[in-house]
Amino acid sequence: MNNDETNDMENPEEIEPSVNGEQSEAMRNVTYLSGMYENWFLDYASYVILERAVPYVNDGLKPVQRRILHSMKKLDDGRYNKVANIIGNTMQFHPHGDASIGDALVQLGQKDLLIDMQGNWGNILTGDSAAAPRYIEARLSKFALEVLFNPKTTNWKQSYDGRNKEPITLPVKFPLLLAQGVEGIAVGLASKILPHNFNELLAACIAYLKGEEFEIYPDFPTAGMVDVSRYNDGLRGGAVKVRARIEKVDNKTLKIVEIPFGKTTSTLIDSIIKANDKGKIKIKKIDDNTAADVEILIHLANGISSDKTIDALYAFTDCEYSISPNACVVEEDVPKFIGVQEILKRSADKTVDLLKLELEIRKSELEEAWHYASLERIFIENRIYRDIEECETWESVIETIDKGLKPHTKHLMRAVTEEDIVRLTEIKIKRISKFDINKATDYIKSIEDEIEEIKVHIANIIPFTIRYFQSIKKKYGRGKERKTEIRSFDSIVASKVVVANEKLFVNYKEGFLGTGLKKDEYLCDCSDIDDVIIFRKDGTYFITKVADKLFIGQNIIHIAVFRKNDKRTIYNVVYRDGKAGVTYAKRFNVTGLTRDKEYNLTKETPGSRITYFSANPNGEAEVIRVALKPKARLKKTVFEFDFAELAVKGRASMGNILTRNDVHKVTLKHEGVSTLGGRKIWFDTDVLRLNTDQRGDFIGEFSADEKILVVTRPNSFHFTSFDLSNHYSDDISIIEKYEVEKIWSAIFYDADQEYYYLKRFNMEGNGKAVNFLGENAENKLLCLTDEQYPRFEISYGGKNADRPNDIIDGEEFIGVKSYKARGKRLSIYDIAEIKEIEPLPREEEFDVNGIENKVDVDVVEDNENNQ
Repeated sequence: MNNDETNDMENPEEIEPSVNGEQSEAMRNVTYLSGMYENWFLDYASYVILERAVPYVNDGLKPVQRRILHSMKKLDDGRYNKVANIIGNTMQFHPHGDASIGDALVQLGQKDLLIDMQGNWGNILTGDSAAAPRYIEARLSKFALEVLFNPKTTNWKQSYDGRNKEPITLPVKFPLLLAQGVEGIAVGLASKILPHNFNELLAACIAYLKGEEFEIYPDFPTAGMVDVSRYNDGLRGGAVKVRARIEKVDNKTLKIVEIPFGKTTSTLIDSIIKANDKGKIKIKKIDDNTAADVEILIHLANGISSDKTIDALYAFTDCEYSISPNACVVEEDVPKFIGVQEILKRSADKTVDLLKLELEIRKSELEEAWHYASLERIFIENRIYRDIEECETWESVIETIDKGLKPHTKHLMRAVTEEDIVRLTEIKIKRISKFDINKATDYIKSIEDEIEEIKVHIANIIPFTIRYFQSIKKKYGRGKERKTEIRSFDSIVASKVVVANEKLFVNYKEGFLGTGLKKDEYLCDCSDIDDVIIFRKDGTYFITKVADKLFIGQNIIHIAVFRKNDKRTIYNVVYRDGKAGVTYAKRFNVTGLTRDKEYNLTKETPGSRITYFSANPNGEAEVIRVALKPKARLKKTVFEFDFAELAVKGRASMGNILTRNDVHKVTLKHEGVSTLGGRKIWFDTDVLRLNTDQRGDFIGEFSADEKILVVTRPNSFHFTSFDLSNHYSDDISIIEKYEVEKIWSAIFYDADQEYYYLKRFNMEGNGKAVNFLGENAENKLLCLTDEQYPRFEISYGGKNADRPNDIIDGEEFIGVKSYKARGKRLSIYDIAEIKEIEPLPREEEFDVNGIENKVDVDVVEDNENNQ
């Protein structure tokens, strides 16, 4: 670049000279970078503060949280929704990725206040993450439904794409921000509000409304202890110290039973190990036995004082650390620093306003109902409807009714409008003919009484709000007592986990059931808090609590542990109505009963009797053979019936008529398949049982005769059904849904040949355990993988140690054969190690629709050459 060019660049005004002292069109359109950065940065900073990181003081929610709750309310039908569905539905309101919505939803759920969870939602104690959104479910809690939503008092705005409405803020009637706490980092601004105790917040709201002094301090879900002497009302500059709770088991063992807020058992153990490595403390070993409750055992070295070690743990590890709160909120689109007491006061004042607004809305609705009920009574009582019989035009109808009403409307709360008159013309003749003046008067009186009651509440809104907070505390306060003790070292008794620790026995002959009948027939495993459901031959059934010994009566046809809200267990029943009546067939489920209250699945005609009964855990519908008693003119005495033809109805349904003839016998012809669709199955590794409660590892969705593949150590496999009553041993290495076409690759040492082999095969069989490495017990499995294109690296030893490593491509090395085949020898040299390595990426082609076809290009080319 020459000097002239350089000068031109340094003097941009000389590039294009001005004309008559004015800048050219090009120069007027120049935007300088400094101005762009200044404007964009301010826009970005304000967006992050207002729309992402800092909560609003009105409802205590960040925008993503508010949109999640709004979305869940729109989906709410009382049942659980898959979290994946909730995330997808929320994306129509939240203009960001599904990951951010999913993380926010899990965090909301783990606070255990607004969301009722089902499945593995992670563990705040261990730091374990939640299961994938497709495996866990959620719904709004009863508390959330009561205090968060009211469309009549909600201010709405358009969503980001203009297709939907979303709330500006939710009409929350509770100090939610302080109950949940919040942490967010914006641009040049941060917010950190610690969680507080549910009951203490309500007590503080009541005290504030009564004009009394109050104090509120943090309370953490991980329990532990807290020093709040420098809390400073949660404002900047304050700090709280949190501690783990450490108990002394004996002079050589300490046990951590509660951890500080913001830490997990893993981070706590890491800090203890680091302190030990630095010589700050001396421990022999540390064991983490954390499950439902924290239990970290610290074994001390010989000659070390346990008391001094406790002090050292607080001084040099994360067993104690400081948290600096920073109460920052958004109010009227402006970030403000407000103390927690002021936040609570504003929340209480907002609750007063919302309750008053709800009362005023209800009062307006009642006044409108009173107005119309009064008009209706005048219209019918004075027979004004007869005056319009001669009217020929709509206008004359309106005018006639208006004229007829005028003498009787002086006591009304407002003037009669044309809309009121039109509504009167829509009253049906049937309603007019059945009009009861006394009932109408009583109805109007009840409205007047309620209006007067509401007026009293509005006039005394503060006492009304206090009663509201008291009712919230009474309904939802149980189980929400303070967990974190303020500068207290008292221990907390850990809650016990209920397990199936009892065995249930039954004596059908004498009619007794219980866990103490050890000499009678074993029925099933249960826990001491379970309920059992019992069916008798006369059609009566009931549920009762498990007991040591309980009389249940004779003629029992079915007993099982009762699972509330179980919609998949379907009962298929054939019963006779009365001693010689019609025979009915029905399918039903039992989702909930009152304990020890007797019900009847028949029409309760005396002499009714069950002639066939089956309980089907997955809604199976079998085929039965019905044999009739011979009689004159009856040509067909035997016929078949498929329960799949019946719909599953409520337990009180009568059922469908099976036959009007006398039934001699009903027998099972063959088992059926489920009519409820696939059943999602999980495997709980702790108890080695299948379940549908989302405990443990997800196996798959099963239907009909699909199977579960079980691979056990050291080298065998077998198949099972997905029946929840299956038992499994503790030597399982793989358990998954069986896929017929799946190819397995196994590397093993053959003790007979004294070489290493690779075999590729499909697992197949009739359900019995099969050894896939041969009968020699010395055969040793090195690797079993279901990788589609497995690769292995072989390194050599002994006299062949200098030989370079070999890479084996499993698919090219050997074809797929029977599991009974020995396979192909990997090498004749001395092998030191065989390890599986990452497969090479395969080229993939796509069809015209853009659908990925996972076919090796080489295979495609070979096929083309063959053609």
